[in-house]
Amino acid sequence: MILDRLFGRFSRDLGIDLGTSSTLVYVKGKGIMISEPSVVAVNTRTQQILAVGAEARKMVGKTPSHIIAAKPMVDGVISDFEVTEKMLRYFVDKVHREGFTLIPRPRVVIGIPLGVTEVERKAVEDATLHAGAREVYLIEQPMAAAIGARLPIQDAAGNLVVDIGGGTTDIAVISLGGVVTWRSLRTAGNAFDASIIQYCREHFNLLIGERSAEEVKISIGGATEQYDDLEGKVRGRDLISGLPKEVTINGKHVREALTRNLRMLVENIGSVVESTPPELVADIHQRGILLTGGGALLRGLGDLIQQETKIIVHVADDPLTAVVRGTGIVLEDLDNLRHMLVLSTDSDSPGTKR
Repeated sequence: MILDRLFGRFSRDLGIDLGTSSTLVYVKGKGIMISEPSVVAVNTRTQQILAVGAEARKMVGKTPSHIIAAKPMVDGVISDFEVTEKMLRYFVDKVHREGFTLIPRPRVVIGIPLGVTEVERKAVEDATLHAGAREVYLIEQPMAAAIGARLPIQDAAGNLVVDIGGGTTDIAVISLGGVVTWRSLRTAGNAFDASIIQYCREHFNLLIGERSAEEVKISIGGATEQYDDLEGKVRGRDLISGLPKEVTINGKHVREALTRNLRMLVENIGSVVESTPPELVADIHQRGILLTGGGALLRGLGDLIQQETKIIVHVADDPLTAVVRGTGIVLEDLDNLRHMLVLSTDSDSPGTKR
């Protein structure tokens, strides 16, 4: 314990957005220093970590049988504890590499989706502690996103946040520093990619990978008809001949592929509004809906939600970093913002200590 405190003095405290698709790290006093894909390449013969982040992502779908480029996070929760621990340790060490810290022992504030079970929460706490943290604090991602977007969430007024990540979409009404009503969906960025893969399979007899689907979504994807004319090329394997094939795809195809996902998203936002107390609904109508997360960057998504819900929609400035910026703000003022954190699985107060 004494050694931990000693090493802790020379460590940099971290705010982490541990996402299904990417992990972002905020360093106290420095800002966001890491933004890398949540991918780890492992040699299964030696159990050696070959690459983490961007380097590992290049290997996805291109590895020999003894190398696995794995995503240790599925739907916002840890699916592979050991690999997640190694990935977190890599990021902790990377942040401290240029300093003189022999054994980093930072305090860590880490974002988790709404609705995770106690077991899933404990997995995040344990993986972070095993990765070298001396104290771990958990915060719900929509709460962190609202803080990162500088919403006045401690006021007695309703704020509706829709955080669309890679694995989950969290829809939450926040008031007085707490979540009033919420829903967590598995309809998010990865589900969008899967729908594009399925569409290409059914309409073009073309098998494409996750990365190709994501590139199509980013380059020409849109949620409304005004983006139908955008065009791009996608390459994959012809399901009939088995040979390589290139197809020209447009924004209308992508919109059709995403129709079901977008309808589900809009319906759930409506359901959350319906189950919100009337006084808070009046506030939301006045203040609007805030979109955060990578999914908020889909062209026309705000317009679609506004059209369907009749509530004005704002997209956060740099929506990708809203959650990690929120963890950073909490980290910088931990004593005053402690009440917004999730209770530890080991005690009745926020924070788990080694």
